[in-house]
Amino acid sequence: MTAPARPRTSDELIRAEQPVLAHNYHPLPVVVARAEGSWVEDVEGNRYLDMLAGYSALNFGHRHPALIDAAHRQLDRLTLTSRAFHNDRLAEFAERLAELTGLDMVLPMNTGAEAVESGIKVARKWAYDVKGVPAGRAAIVVAAENFHGRTTTIVGFSTDETARAGFGPFTPGFKIVPYNDLAALEAAVDDTTAAVLIEPVQGEAGVIVPDDGYLAGVRELTRRTGCLFIADEIQSGLGRTGRTLAVEHENVMPDLLLLGKALGGGIVPVSAVVARREVLGVLRPGEHGSTFGGNPLAAAVGTAVVGLLETGEFQRRAAELGVILRDGLTELVGRGVTGFRARGLWAGVDVDPALGTGRAISERLMREGVLVKDTHGSTIRLAPPLTVTAEELRSALGALEKVLA
Repeated sequence: MTAPARPRTSDELIRAEQPVLAHNYHPLPVVVARAEGSWVEDVEGNRYLDMLAGYSALNFGHRHPALIDAAHRQLDRLTLTSRAFHNDRLAEFAERLAELTGLDMVLPMNTGAEAVESGIKVARKWAYDVKGVPAGRAAIVVAAENFHGRTTTIVGFSTDETARAGFGPFTPGFKIVPYNDLAALEAAVDDTTAAVLIEPVQGEAGVIVPDDGYLAGVRELTRRTGCLFIADEIQSGLGRTGRTLAVEHENVMPDLLLLGKALGGGIVPVSAVVARREVLGVLRPGEHGSTFGGNPLAAAVGTAVVGLLETGEFQRRAAELGVILRDGLTELVGRGVTGFRARGLWAGVDVDPALGTGRAISERLMREGVLVKDTHGSTIRLAPPLTVTAEELRSALGALEKVLA
């Protein structure tokens, strides 16, 4: 009788990936096998506090009971029909997501990049059908240092050469202006502009929070010039910044809202374009779709996510715990931290380059039992689950203080 295979160690599993997985990621050398709440455990049983939360995909922590229950119940009934048929979960998901966001209609997709691509298509269709832009001339204005995804269209209007180099030729029809610069934005908008597409907080760039009044200025400009305001809230939305949406910090409402990551509860990929009826209503059958978009399992989990947000609990937690995060980082400025930007339970932390790169700091924190991820240079991101406790948050800040010392 053959003996059962010995479980592979972390080092063995990491080595096993090298010849068979594309090398498009450079993960930290930790192999996660189990997780719950704010904690993950590797194959050897070592525990780590997750201060990244899947780039906000795990806003509600790992394996939140309400979300796991919704998934289990739906798995026993129906998982996929395609949109060739209706399913009994999609209407409620769309109704409640539209009500949560204050908009009218929902286009369900799967990944964040799909939501962005879908938003671009809708904006162009609206520009031709409603605004009257001449065929083939619709332009979309975006911000420098943006991160909207990895498809060829999206990386074509990125300013990150690592994302762009070697992947052209790129799709035309985009203008890039500096982020947080209303004058530059106004100069770029003309009669052919279909939309302005921005992140209310730029995540990948290092959690860049714009000046007060910037988002309100974008809204006023787009309304005055007759183009659409598309807010990419795939990372910033659904409670992360202390509000349901980051645009709520300036009491503005975009024409199109792009959601993803946390919308799937860390269980299944779920994204959506949510928009005003007169905008999303330009789509007709056959013009856009997705086999898995709006599938019953995704709709069930997405509805459960909306249910958690409807209570307001997680928005309040992000706001209240965000004060602890900001206070803790303020104490570290001048003691290894050269500066930081924070909104809600989300921060970009600039470490003194003399102490190491962001990658090096992340590896040191990993050895202290805290998981974060670097962005560029010596900047790291902190984005714990919104279920994190004050004690856990202070523990992570203490670990950061230790590695900087």
